Parts: sequence; C-alpha cells; structure tokens
Amino acid sequence: MPELKELIEQAMVELKATAERQDAEIAKFSEPLVETKAEAVRIMARIDDLEVKLQRQALPSASSLPKPGEGTEEDKAKSKAFYNWVRGGKSALEPEERKALVEDGTGQYLVEPELDMEIERTLPKLNVLRPLCKVRTISKDRLKLKSLSEVSVGWGSLETGADIEESNMTPGVPTYQYVEDLYGLAKIGEDELDDSDFNLRALLGESFSRAIAEAEETAFCVGAGHDSEEPEGFTVNATILAATRSATTSNTCIIEDFLRLTYDCPAQYRKNGSFLVKSSTELLLRLLRSETDATYKGPFLWQPSVQAGLPNTFLGYPIYPQEDLTAYAGAVAVVAAFGDFKQGYRILDRRGITLQRLVELYAEAGLVGFKIRKRTGGSAMMPSKKAICLLSDKA
Repeated sequence: MPELKELIEQAMVELKATAERQDAEIAKFSEPLVETKAEAVRIMARIDDLEVKLQRQALPSASSLPKPGEGTEEDKAKSKAFYNWVRGGKSALEPEERKALVEDGTGQYLVEPELDMEIERTLPKLNVLRPLCKVRTISKDRLKLKSLSEVSVGWGSLETGADIEESNMTPGVPTYQYVEDLYGLAKIGEDELDDSDFNLRALLGESFSRAIAEAEETAFCVGAGHDSEEPEGFTVNATILAATRSATTSNTCIIEDFLRLTYDCPAQYRKNGSFLVKSSTELLLRLLRSETDATYKGPFLWQPSVQAGLPNTFLGYPIYPQEDLTAYAGAVAVVAAFGDFKQGYRILDRRGITLQRLVELYAEAGLVGFKIRKRTGGSAMMPSKKAICLLSDKA
C-alpha cells in the first residue's frame, strides 16, 4: 500500500509540472500543444487507476467476507469478545478478549463483521432511495471527483481524406464528495443484557437498521449538504432546483403535469426513470382515470403490481412513496420527482460501523445506552444533465 501511495504522489508531481507547461504554452501559443494535453490525460488516467487499486487493497472483497455463522476462529473470537463487551463492558472481558476488540481512531469499537453485514443487508430493504441510487463503498473520508471536457467525434473515413476531429480534453477542477457522521442511540435493560439467551445480534441489527434507514432516507432527499454535516439531498441541489417544474394548479393533481415532468428528463435517463411522490400525491394519482363523464369512468391510470417485490407503475414507470418530499427545499415545496436516480445520485458508504457503550448516563433507569456511528454521504451527480427532475406545488 505505501508503494501505491508513493506512485500516486509521483504522478501528482508530474501532473503539476504538465499543468505548468500547459500554462506556459497557453501564454505563448494561446492554447496548449496537443502532446501536452494528451500527456495530462494519460497522467490523470494513471492516477485514477492507482487510486482504485489502493482502495481495493484497503477494502475486503465481498467473497472474502465471512457468511453468517461462518468465519475463521479469529473472527469467532472477535465476535464473542464483542458481545461479551456489549453485555458486561470492558471490565467483564478476559485479557485475550480485550485484545480481540478493534478500536477506531476515536476509541470506539468496530461492530463485529456479521452485525455490520446484517445492517448493510437490511438497509436497502427499509429504504426507498438506497436501492434506486448508485452506491459506492470507500475507505476514505471523501471521494475526489475529476472530470474532463467532452469528447468530440465526427463522421468520415481516413481513406477519403476526412480529418479526425480533435478533442480538447483538458482536466477540470477537482471537486469532492464527503461522507458524514450519522449517530444513533439504543437503550437496553440491564436484565436483558444479563440474559445469556437473549439474541443481542438480532435486537441491535433490527434497531440500528431501522433508525439508520429513516435518517438516511430523509438526508438523501432533503439533507442540507456538507457544510451542515449532512448528505446533500437531491431536492436541495441548486442546479436541480433551478429547473423545477411548477404544477399548473395549486393542491391539484393533473395528469398533464406528470407527463410534462417525464419529458423534462432527457430520453437516455427517461427510459430508466422512476417516480417518487409523497403519500397525499400518491392517493390522488391512484384516483385518476383515463376518462370521466356523467355516465362513465374509464380504467385507472395507476397500475398496481401483481408480483411481489415489484413496484406499482404510473404512466408506464415505477412509482414509489417518499414522505420526505413533504419538506420544503428552500422556497420550493417538492411534491414529485422523476428520473434515473442511479445516474443522478451517488451514495457513499465508508466501511466500519462503530459502537460506544454508555453506562453511567442511564444507570438510574437500569438501562445501558449504545451509541452507533455510521459514516455515509450522498450528493447529486451531474445535475445539469437533468437525470433527476422535480415537480413543485404551485405557489
């Protein structure tokens, strides 16, 4: 791993020197030479490849993770030590068990692998947005996002004398996406902890999964962003908000608004699009019919799913309830969103959930508190591409 870091640092030095050479060429020739631009692209590609290799070294692969009930003797010893610590604290542990516990930089203990995996497996079942969006696991506090200008292409054959249209691929200004700290608190009775038959893994897994899922769902939708130590919700992204469509009539659900919303989204994203609506809007949509007059009402436009695990559909697209859309995003009351969320929103997870045991704080009530810490983040991807579009209530 140190060797890869050294190679990345060396490549960054080369990139800096190339950028300086580009500046000199721009000052002399009004634009950098083709060779210099190509070299900058090659160096950036090499840096990306090295960073990916570095992350792969830091993170265990899915195949290397133990399945529930399996694992090495060392893993089993760590798991036993972890739950003994949960039940009785550090004073109840044998010296070897204390060594088996793994601490992070803040002194909190890492959740044992099976409980960690149980929480990660459960979250997509409880969340609406997490299964729809792009999810990436990283080993750092932030993800560096580098970009290049668009590639130019053209028609023609070299044999007929056509020229290949040159691409002016220049590195963009790097930006960062951050992971944020999400805390949760559970309180368990001392009697339950003393009961050796009590299934702590199931209780902690279910309790923490539900609490984390609710907090994540709200943040991915309406989170204020990194400056507020929260993920950036897609409804508060300035670029997405600027393109928000306003409903034709206040507090009224009409089919035309939703048709226009789908066509606000470019075709390449529309084909994989999904609707998100709050429950009050969902009810109005379920009542819409294709034809209505004094004597006849046509079939419902809403199509209920007839297969378990598949979503309902509206106008031919999957539709999901999202209660956080009731919140105001700045001055806009968003009632519906449509788009390809996998292309429009990225969720970052940093591996390693930690737990802190709180005894004195709740001792008088006969309870022991457990504070969990999960690191996750989220933000819109290329919002100007309009992969996600919003519909707001008419002011």
